[in-house]
Amino acid sequence: MSTPYPFTALVGQDDLRLALLLNAVSPAVGGVLVRGEKGTAKSTAVRGLSAVLPEVAVVAGCRFSCDPGAPDPVCPDGPHETGPGASRPARVVELPVGASEDRLVGALDIERALAEGVKAFEPGLLADANRGILYVDEVNLLHDHLIDVLLDAAAMGASYVEREGVSVRHAARFLLVGTMNPEEGELRPQLLDRFGLTVEVTASREPDLRVEVVRRRLAYDDDPAGFAARWAEEENDLRARIVAARALLPEVRLGDAALRQIAATCAAFEVDGMRADIVMARTATTLAAWAGRTVVLAEDVRQAALLALPHRRRRNPFDAPGLDEDRLDDTLEEFGGGDDAPEDDPDPDGPGGGGRPPQDGPDAPQEPQDGSADTADSPARPEEGQGGLPAGGGEQSAVRAAEPFRTKVLSVPGLGEGAAGRRSRARTDHGRTTGARRPRGALTKLHLAATVLAAAPHQRARGRSGRGLVVRRDDLRQASREGREGNLVLFVVDASGSMAARQRMSAVKGAVLSLLLDAYQRRDKVGLITFRGKEATVALPPTSSVDAAAVRLESLPTGGRTPLSAGLLKAHDVLRVERMRDPARRPLLVVVTDGRATGGSDPVALGTRAARLHAADGTASVVVDCESGPVRLGLAVALAGELGGTAVTLDELRADSIAGLVRDVRGAQDAVRGVSGAQRRVA
Repeated sequence: MSTPYPFTALVGQDDLRLALLLNAVSPAVGGVLVRGEKGTAKSTAVRGLSAVLPEVAVVAGCRFSCDPGAPDPVCPDGPHETGPGASRPARVVELPVGASEDRLVGALDIERALAEGVKAFEPGLLADANRGILYVDEVNLLHDHLIDVLLDAAAMGASYVEREGVSVRHAARFLLVGTMNPEEGELRPQLLDRFGLTVEVTASREPDLRVEVVRRRLAYDDDPAGFAARWAEEENDLRARIVAARALLPEVRLGDAALRQIAATCAAFEVDGMRADIVMARTATTLAAWAGRTVVLAEDVRQAALLALPHRRRRNPFDAPGLDEDRLDDTLEEFGGGDDAPEDDPDPDGPGGGGRPPQDGPDAPQEPQDGSADTADSPARPEEGQGGLPAGGGEQSAVRAAEPFRTKVLSVPGLGEGAAGRRSRARTDHGRTTGARRPRGALTKLHLAATVLAAAPHQRARGRSGRGLVVRRDDLRQASREGREGNLVLFVVDASGSMAARQRMSAVKGAVLSLLLDAYQRRDKVGLITFRGKEATVALPPTSSVDAAAVRLESLPTGGRTPLSAGLLKAHDVLRVERMRDPARRPLLVVVTDGRATGGSDPVALGTRAARLHAADGTASVVVDCESGPVRLGLAVALAGELGGTAVTLDELRADSIAGLVRDVRGAQDAVRGVSGAQRRVA
């Protein structure tokens, strides 16, 4: 077994280490979601935590790690007698992003069912993680239904399995830790709320700290065991402090003044529901125990708010998590009267105090990061020019997007096989079972009933004599399941002078922002191409970070000619590359334009040829017609016909305008059948 990097050897990242340690003291806090850029020691910190956790006493031979002092009365391996049991180190169980639901919660032991004719339960990762740590790296990429199961188990402290004739309930109490890179996509707000605490981590910009990080990492890589031995004393001290805080926790008193501050803070930041209040109360109590106190102080409430509220105050999926600390301080001061803390409270920075993990030397605690975004990748300001055009020359500054709205569902026709999502129909590993088939390649999901039916007629010929079923490989049947997939939604937005009326462009941006919100909720990848002047620009390559597309859209200036063909050709190139990278993910092309084409010789013919390239590829497409005014030329509708797609006006895009507007985009099917001019408006 490899030696993990010592937890106490981590440099900086004080909030991350504190959040993990608070959950180690009290798992009731509800786990930690760690958000941060790549290479910020997220995974290293989680794996190192297991080494400082106290050993766990378990019933010998129990697959569910029952406590020998209070065994689970309904444990599937029970009943157990109360006794001394055995000790083992705390476990870190990792949940892979591609895991199946059976692997997570457990399922019928197929081998014993077929060979011995008995129903037996095969535990999953939730059973392995009981009384330990369940670690989900890249939790934002985990399938939604797995996250639901995972968080339900974390909230109830138990896992319930009802499937394939098996009915099992077992304890599942674990420290849930999820890590994610926001650049790869966000978690849904309702799932964010299920994590007790959240921490934003960034790499330090302080040269001395970065030097120390590199020095320690190189020393660890050269001799992991020797490096860990040098930190053994600090690890033991931290383990002892966790044990002491656990013992002190039941004695900590949460006074009425602290409760008022907690309630006032949650109300001031308009968080939904009561989970935030409860998590803050548990966190503040644990902070007091960690500091060696039995009374919760205002500083505990403040620290609890900084850890428990940032991910809950988001009112819009594109709002960055964060907390206004000035507003927080004002709220705590306003409701801080009558505090129960004794005047001679121990020094919070003394041997037993302080909310931060102890560090010295190069690891001295840093000032909290302010969460300001790195401006290196931010889009160019209007005055800097964009799309190859210098500032001026008819260019207009960016306008704000209108208020977003709920859009009609746009989906790709047919049955895909892409990554799980919530947009188009697809064959998936998860979802409702629609039938059974012979497996192509390795068997991944057994259809038990179909397998038994295939084997049953041959039992006498195969000489069956006992209870077990005689099954051959030809009898095995793969379950066919249908669910929803996420698509690549590529936006091609006309930013030319014909779209430059401020009120009109605001409405267009509002529509695109609404479609981006829909893509966020449906777990799509998105890309953004803009065209104006003489060329088209890939404002955002295809990514799962939908909020990045919203930022690019907000700063989009307008002006110049309308190189429609350049925009469509750029989209064709982007989709060609993406098909090679991810052939299973089907694209949906959304062109936002009034249909005009100017610049160069015969721009209309060039636009028509570019559109027919997409039709020939069978790309599903939608044209959002932005033409306005009493006289309409119908150019966007004609473009939709050349694309083999659908045209829809801005008003028709709204979910509450006309019932059932777009169920399926039939452009790909029409292109294959040679149907031209098949634009549809479904009322």
